[in-house]
Amino acid sequence: MKFNLSKDLVFLDVETTGLHVLRDRILQIALMKFSPEKDEPTELMFLINPGIPISEDSIKIHGFTLEDLAHQPPFSEVASEIFEFIGDADLAGYNSNRFDIPILMEEFARCGLEFEIDHRSLVDVQRIFYKMEPRTLRAAYQFYCGKELEQAHDAMADVKATVGVLQGQLQKYSEIDFEDENGNIVKKPVQNDVQLLHEFTNDHKMLDTTQRLKFNDRGEVVFNFGKHIGQPAAKILYEDRNYYHWILEKEFSVQVKSMVRKLLDEYTENLKKKT
Repeated sequence: MKFNLSKDLVFLDVETTGLHVLRDRILQIALMKFSPEKDEPTELMFLINPGIPISEDSIKIHGFTLEDLAHQPPFSEVASEIFEFIGDADLAGYNSNRFDIPILMEEFARCGLEFEIDHRSLVDVQRIFYKMEPRTLRAAYQFYCGKELEQAHDAMADVKATVGVLQGQLQKYSEIDFEDENGNIVKKPVQNDVQLLHEFTNDHKMLDTTQRLKFNDRGEVVFNFGKHIGQPAAKILYEDRNYYHWILEKEFSVQVKSMVRKLLDEYTENLKKKT
């Protein structure tokens, strides 16, 4: 099945030193770009020297050790090529909204590259799978493609499997409605349309990929963590500058820090207009 695209769509998968989006590093990245004007996708893959220890749990999953990667380039040497390969494409992956995209944004930020996602559609294939058939990528591949996943946790093998899973989902669910836990019906949400898939797989109340900021029922931006959870973020940031600076100095994503700065600037500007 050919994807119905109006712009480029890049599938991505990363293998990392661990599971902490801010502290850990990418050691393998694979990308596959589908373009409206091309019949075949373009692939890009790098092994990367992460420059920090790899957790034992991660080694058990992907099999890479620091010795294996000692002669590979650091992320800084391949960052520009990855950044240009993605361009302004929409993004897709398996659990990509919660992990692959945020950790990639942090890696780009360390290299001085600002990777924006505000104007991209994000298709998390895992979210379709978990909503429609809750299981793992290996099981998803078997379920939708009728094949065993070979070389699991090799980034390129995983990204190719993810492509196959989405294609299988589009075929299986094209005529099926979705009912959420509250009994709300979404008519045929799994369609060959990146924007519709984006809307179905994302929680639009959340503002950032690490889910630190969100909209409340009144459309206000509120904190989703800590002592100010549920309180209007802009007002708190203006009144409690220590908390504002604490967020900027601590281990929060570059996306959260950028949003926090913008919220404070807009709130301050609005107060000036009222005086």
